[in-house]
Amino acid sequence: MRGIVPVAPTPFTPDEAVDLAALAGLVEFAVATGVPAICLPAYGSEFYKLSDAERSSVVATAIKQAGGRVKVMAQSNHPSSRLAAELARRYEGMGVDLISFAIPRQFALGDDDVLRYCESVSSAVSLPVLIQDFNPGGATVGADFAARLVQASDNFRYLKLEEPMMGAKVRAIRAATRDRVGVFEGWGGMYLLELMADGISGAVPGLAMCDLFTRVFSLAAAGKLETAFETYRFMLPEIVYSLQNLELYHHCEKRLLQARGLLRSVTVREPQLRLDRATEAHIEALNREVLKEVGRLGLGAARK
Repeated sequence: MRGIVPVAPTPFTPDEAVDLAALAGLVEFAVATGVPAICLPAYGSEFYKLSDAERSSVVATAIKQAGGRVKVMAQSNHPSSRLAAELARRYEGMGVDLISFAIPRQFALGDDDVLRYCESVSSAVSLPVLIQDFNPGGATVGADFAARLVQASDNFRYLKLEEPMMGAKVRAIRAATRDRVGVFEGWGGMYLLELMADGISGAVPGLAMCDLFTRVFSLAAAGKLETAFETYRFMLPEIVYSLQNLELYHHCEKRLLQARGLLRSVTVREPQLRLDRATEAHIEALNREVLKEVGRLGLGAARK
């Protein structure tokens, strides 16, 4: 798998019910952009505010709407390896194409402890696995860990990291695993272009700009970095602003999808970050910059 793998947000009605019809529309947008896969329910999907039944319903909706036209990567996050494995098996049985899960970073764990967790969840399924490691309070896994885990679990195929200045780590992981493990960049795609020369496999950003990200990635991969930057400069202010706070990110993502005519309700489930008018106005200004490039490139619906 290579390229842009967007995380689909969970649409909610104004009374905070999951809107599966709206989610189906978002999956259809992903199909139209030509991305290789779509990921849910992840942090960018507010998975931590969903019940187990709701998580299964969004996965089922994505599978049905995708209809084999785009791969569905289901994220089975849980701090318990036993329960994360149960979720992964459930999603595999439902018919997803890949499994993803995040390393639990609520409390400090050693590499051997993390390895045991990851091996337990990965071995519960036969599908390809992507492991996410977001650990702003400490170190993330690296080349030695990846080499050990891929020997123990040959379906471990991808690692998603979200830290700055990780070019050397990307190269080291590729070398240690002999390219059996591809590294995807998270953190909204902020570091994508700087990592192209290091052999990054792609990025896992939000859905609202996945067509723009696909253009940027394709241009950079073809050696047309200057042309890639022409589009990326319209995207970066939105990316940087939204990543100040995960709850702020949800608002930015859903409002951009609404501005593009792809989502009606921008409801973020409680507890959420309540926006004041100045914050709303700034998000709207950032969205207008993105819409300029969407319109220039003729990439689809853009409602002003």
